[in-house]
Amino acid sequence: MADKARIVVVGGGVAGIEVATGLGRDGRADVVLADRSLSHVWKPMLHTFAAGTARPDRQKVDYFAQAKRNDFRFQPGTLVSVDRGAKRIALVVEEAEDHPPADLAYDLLILAIGSRANDFGTPGVAEHCLTIDDLTEAEGFHASLRRHLLRALRDRDGLSVAIVGGGATGVELAAEVKHAIDITARYGSPDLPARLRLTLIESGPRLLPAFPEKVSAAAARTLAGLGVEVRVGATVSAADEAGFALKDGGRIDATLRVWAAGVKAPDVLGAIEGLERSRTGGLVVGPDLRTTRDPAILALGDCASLTDPRSGRSVPATAQAAHQEAQHLVGALRGALAKGGVQSALPPFHYKERGAIVSLADFNGWGTLGRYTFGGGKLNGLSARLMHDMLYRQHQFGLFGPGLALATWLADELDRVVSPPVRLD
Repeated sequence: MADKARIVVVGGGVAGIEVATGLGRDGRADVVLADRSLSHVWKPMLHTFAAGTARPDRQKVDYFAQAKRNDFRFQPGTLVSVDRGAKRIALVVEEAEDHPPADLAYDLLILAIGSRANDFGTPGVAEHCLTIDDLTEAEGFHASLRRHLLRALRDRDGLSVAIVGGGATGVELAAEVKHAIDITARYGSPDLPARLRLTLIESGPRLLPAFPEKVSAAAARTLAGLGVEVRVGATVSAADEAGFALKDGGRIDATLRVWAAGVKAPDVLGAIEGLERSRTGGLVVGPDLRTTRDPAILALGDCASLTDPRSGRSVPATAQAAHQEAQHLVGALRGALAKGGVQSALPPFHYKERGAIVSLADFNGWGTLGRYTFGGGKLNGLSARLMHDMLYRQHQFGLFGPGLALATWLADELDRVVSPPVRLD
């Protein structure tokens, strides 16, 4: 029997873990998933971990356990280089940087390493602002928020938080922080919300530019009603230890500063010689998700730049698109492995717009359904928030199967009963 094809998946986000799980279950290839973390979380939940309204220990998927259940291998490590000629990658384990890099050979390399906020070279952002692009950063923000909250409770001081970026991440984070403060106030400090100054800064003319204008206006009204100062048309020119300087000469001071604007690919992609990259650093791929200059390397999710051949439009960097690409690739590679191997032709991917949802904690929510979801339509309020939650449950069903996913859902509901609604530890 011929040796199995070696498929290495780098990045355990929505796309990467779904591909590794699906191909591992298939059993026709030797599949390895590599990630710098030891566990997976659903990226659209990061703002809840940052605010403390959800517990990451309850929502994490252990990569080693997932690999064992689904017949693939997990290799911890951060991607540092790709040798295209030798078809090998090098990974460094951050906790053991003095050790030699781990070396993995591949027949097919699938890059799904996500994206990061883009500071566009704005002075001071890297030094003085927090981001929430992964669980470590979300936990870092929560630790800072908790520390400043305790100081505010002790000294009866105010607390100021400024968030740059009026897309879904910034809007949802602003609402979730407000929600967390309101809940914390119930535990002995009823005047705490009045001492919070929360500012959302957006350089464009409105919030949520990917949504219809009515949704944008409704979100702005909801946030204003919660006491959030919404500043649109405000471009940050620099950040420092006390706040943000604006291009128009104004200034917004803040104790905690968060950068949630822009999207760019991780810098490591720039170190892979010879591949075509987009303006934001993503790897340009064809309809089959193979990179345009190396058929042995594929990219999907936020780190890929793909134009849908039917619509002629760029596929958005969303969890929805990553999920669709992953499911398509699993089916395509299963077919290729059954026929002739991983270098066989793959069918083209076509993105199906199923809509978009934004949820403002327990305060409000809006959704637009694409024509592939119940024929289209709109959601608002509770229905939008429930749909937002159901997308996460769909992800769990794909990873765990019906039985374990339902058990996990039940455990989450029981945890809501016995645990405080906000992290107080």
